[in-house]
Amino acid sequence: MMTENPFYRYSAIIDRPQLEWRDGQRLAVYVGLNVEHYAFGQKSVGLLESVAGRNPDPINFSWRDYGVRVGVWRMADLFDRLAIRPSVLLNADVCEAYPRIIEEGNKRGWSWVAHGKNNSMFASDDPKLSEDKERDYLQEVFDRIERSTGARPKGWLGPLGLSETYATCRLLRDVGATYVLDWANDDQPYRLDAGQGSLLSVPYSFELNDLPLFVKNGADGRAFAQMVVDQFDVLYAESRAIARVMPICIHPFVTGQPFRHKHFAEALAYIAGHRDVWITTADEIAAFMEERQRRTTPGD
Repeated sequence: MMTENPFYRYSAIIDRPQLEWRDGQRLAVYVGLNVEHYAFGQKSVGLLESVAGRNPDPINFSWRDYGVRVGVWRMADLFDRLAIRPSVLLNADVCEAYPRIIEEGNKRGWSWVAHGKNNSMFASDDPKLSEDKERDYLQEVFDRIERSTGARPKGWLGPLGLSETYATCRLLRDVGATYVLDWANDDQPYRLDAGQGSLLSVPYSFELNDLPLFVKNGADGRAFAQMVVDQFDVLYAESRAIARVMPICIHPFVTGQPFRHKHFAEALAYIAGHRDVWITTADEIAAFMEERQRRTTPGD
C-alpha cells in the first residue's frame, strides 16, 4: 500500500516562471468532448439509478446512446460554426462501434485523445490488472485508435472515473503518450515525476464537467452555461498576471440534449468572441510545453 504521493511534487502557481501561450496569449481554452462506448447489458453511469441493474436497461442505455446517435452531431455543427477543434476523449471501442464518428471527426480535423477501451470497465478493477496485462490493454487502445484515425494519440484520460494504477503513467510513456489529463489539480501544465514516466499533466476539470453537474448536482442548462462564462471571466482576468488553461469537459449525451445545448452554445460563442484567447486542443497545449522545455533546457 503506497501512502505518499509518487506522482508529482507540490508547486505554488505564484512561484513559477512566466508563461505565455502562442502569440503572447495568456489564456488557453480547450473543449474536451467525451465520445464513449458503453457495453450493452452492463451497469454504468445512469440517469435513473433505481433501474440501472436491469438487463436490458432501456432507460439508462438509450440515454447514453443518444450521444453517439444525435448529440455528437449537434455539437459538431456548433464546433464548425465557431471554428473550434474539440479534443475528443475517445474510447477505442468507438472506432468499431461508431465508425461514422471517426470518419466525420477526421474530416473536421478533430484532435483524438485516448480514453481507454470503453466506459464499462475500470483499468484498476479488483482483481487489478497485472502490469503485463495493463501494458497489453494500453497498447491495444492506442493501436486501435491509430488504425482508425490515422494518428497515434499523444494524450490519455482514464476511462470511467479516470481509473489508474500506480503503473499506468509509466506504461503510457512506453506506448507513445506524452501527457495525461487525469490530475485536475492545476491551471497550468506540469511534469509528473520521473518514476511516472515524466509525462506532462495537462489541466482537466471534474467541476466544469457536465456529467457530475447535471446528473449528480442537479444543475440545468442555463446554470451550466453561466458556470462556463464565470469560469472563463475569472481565468481571463487572472491570466493577465499568470497564464492559465481552461478545460471545458462535456459529453454528447448530456450537453448534446437540445434544452441544454442551447445555453452551452451561447456560452461557447461568448468565449470564441474573445480574439486574444488561444482556443486550442489538449494536444497543442502539450506540444507547446514540450517545445518550450526544449528551448529552455541548457545544452540543447
